[in-house]
Amino acid sequence: MLSANTENNLAAGLAELRLSLPADVQVKLLQYLQLIEKWNRVHNLTAVRGIDAMLKQHLLDSLAVLPHIVGARIADVGSGAGLPGIPLALARPDWQVTLIESNHKKAAFLRQAKTELRLENLDVLCERVENFMRGASPETAAQKFDTVISRAFSDLAEFVNLAGHLCAKSSGRLLAMKGVYPHEEARHLPPNCKLERVITLAVPGLDASRHLVVMEIH
Repeated sequence: MLSANTENNLAAGLAELRLSLPADVQVKLLQYLQLIEKWNRVHNLTAVRGIDAMLKQHLLDSLAVLPHIVGARIADVGSGAGLPGIPLALARPDWQVTLIESNHKKAAFLRQAKTELRLENLDVLCERVENFMRGASPETAAQKFDTVISRAFSDLAEFVNLAGHLCAKSSGRLLAMKGVYPHEEARHLPPNCKLERVITLAVPGLDASRHLVVMEIH
């Protein structure tokens, strides 16, 4: 259930992130958290319990990366409960967001969320990311992604190996959402990957390290 302060906490968090989102989008963001809470009782989508906790640890955490995403075609790899892809799709209806999730129960949740939140700019793909678009034709390759993002999916090298082929040639970027600065992982990137930068993120109400690793495939 929503607490009396949940709407205010969302508004305050958005203000701290310097994000201006319409009132109807804020309503849908909270509806999304309620949907996770409902499904969580049966399907265990996330270990985080309670909407106020999910607001900080999931929703605001996802929206914190919004200013650092380039391009209008976004892929969320290992989307799980739809994080960060669904918050990004809600915040930016001009983007086309594809959620890639191999777990059938989680993919079923994502499709239900797409329907209930009326997200016309969202696609859900139940497939292993390493198989999707592998060996794509030139026509299909033209539909690759400007940004391929993951949250708690794998270490950096595995992420590059599994999802690097989804990046649009020359312009695509891989973004990995991490907790502490991944010094050791960054030292073991594949030769075809360049570490562009690591951005320190400040998530409102969250007293924990958050970093966004930006990588380029060449």
